[in-house]
Amino acid sequence: MSAGALFVYGTLRHGPLLATLAGPGDGAAQGQDAVLPGHAVDRQRDADLPMLVPRAGATAQGQLWRGLTTAQRRRLDAYELPFGYQARPVVAMDARGIPTRAEAYFPGPDLQPTAQAWQFGPWLARHAQVALLAAQELAAHDPPLEGADLLRQWPMIQSRAHARARGATSSAPARLRHAAQPGDVVLELARPLHGGFFKLAGLSLRHRRFDGTRSDPLLREVLIGADAALVLPYDPVRDRVLLVEQVRPAPAWRGDPNPWTLEPVAGIVDAGETPPDAAMRECAEEAQVVPRALERMFAIYASPGSTTDHFHCYLGLADLPDEHPRHGGLAAEAEDLRLHLLDLDEALALIDSGEANAAPLVAMLLWLARHRARLQDAAAAGGPTGHP
Repeated sequence: MSAGALFVYGTLRHGPLLATLAGPGDGAAQGQDAVLPGHAVDRQRDADLPMLVPRAGATAQGQLWRGLTTAQRRRLDAYELPFGYQARPVVAMDARGIPTRAEAYFPGPDLQPTAQAWQFGPWLARHAQVALLAAQELAAHDPPLEGADLLRQWPMIQSRAHARARGATSSAPARLRHAAQPGDVVLELARPLHGGFFKLAGLSLRHRRFDGTRSDPLLREVLIGADAALVLPYDPVRDRVLLVEQVRPAPAWRGDPNPWTLEPVAGIVDAGETPPDAAMRECAEEAQVVPRALERMFAIYASPGSTTDHFHCYLGLADLPDEHPRHGGLAAEAEDLRLHLLDLDEALALIDSGEANAAPLVAMLLWLARHRARLQDAAAAGGPTGHP
């Protein structure tokens, strides 16, 4: 059964995005260029997103879609309504100049315009890839995300989309390992995504074997996490590091008698945020420290056989005096963090004793041990140590 015509004027003008969000139909849907007289497309005040506003003498550019099924319109409504948009009747002019009754998504009162025109071309260049990746996650989800559930999960969906876009452009050195070529790996979703914060994906993986043949499909489950920024605050003058202690659910579930873990400062890279920006933000929120400089250590997968979690690891050159606060975290995020100032040798000894048992912390401490002399020499020469 077909729904009425739909006039789209914003991000849904991107054909792949509309097709992904609308989902499968009966093949009858067709779109053509159209305009909506007496309206303009303004940019939202808080985001590079469009909103349709009545304006005398203006003309909104867009597309007119006919033949969308009722199910496709329901899926589009489920995407638009949680963000404050409602479908209202309009009369658009199709490509031949013929008035056509249709519907268009109008913003609710909580969305405010800037009175600046929203530009489809710049949005397409800057944001379309991430928008499409987020839409692909929505389309793969079971049960479908709607209403308050979609709104609650949207920040993490956006963070994962940005992580995938970031991953696609990351460096891929291959001095020792196989130099991957397009088509070497074929990945398909074997079961719908599910989960309320992170996602669990059932995947079918086929790959080129080292002998040149193709593997049979391998069925695997992968936890879809997000990129995170990790920082080990270090004072090279005092040769001191700051560690964060908190209780963790995974060790508790495994049966570990002590689920409190020692870790670096860490947090998810939010949508639209760079890893260094996230690193600096988390230092302030978790550890009440503002590094004078960040030095990139490495970027690593937490456990590549089971999770997409990817860690951008930094050394934070900072001043860590004796009177530094011993507690941190945000009450709004229910964080209960204890902060420890340790001489680097004391922190390294925790690896041997087993008390430092979080892999990122172990790796970052060992990296620091390798670079300690260089950092202390730079501090003595007046480098960016966090001291005047």
